[in-house]
Amino acid sequence: MRHRIHAAAAAALAVGTMAAGLVVAAPASAAGSVHITKIYYNSPGRDDRSNRSLNGEWVEIKNSTSRSVNLKGWTLTDASRHKYTFGSYSLGAGKSVKIRTGRGTDTAGNRYQNRRAYVWDNDKDTATLKKASGARVDRCSYNNRHREWVAC
Repeated sequence: MRHRIHAAAAAALAVGTMAAGLVVAAPASAAGSVHITKIYYNSPGRDDRSNRSLNGEWVEIKNSTSRSVNLKGWTLTDASRHKYTFGSYSLGAGKSVKIRTGRGTDTAGNRYQNRRAYVWDNDKDTATLKKASGARVDRCSYNNRHREWVAC
């Protein structure tokens, strides 16, 4: 009989712990954020300033909220103050977008800065994402010339 009581108590404790974990986790994940997830700062191959090479460097931004976020007027800058400003664009719930340095046709998953020179330094730099109001949303830095990318 003692075994049944301990087993029932353990089961109740496990269910209570899981329920408590779900209650705590749901609001945190529901809130989410828009944030920088990755910077590919050293494009593959030679740095020959070709459009292919320029588009090989990019910053990925993710919307981990449960709603679409309008990024119109938001900016992405590096430490040297190169600035990309989002035009009319909404990032869907749970979606990501790559901001590529070179030229191209904007899509839901790729936006282009239309530059003819590199933005992201191959050894160290800082990406800063700001709302149209100027409020900082996220920042990601790296300092490693031996890698090509950094997860933020």
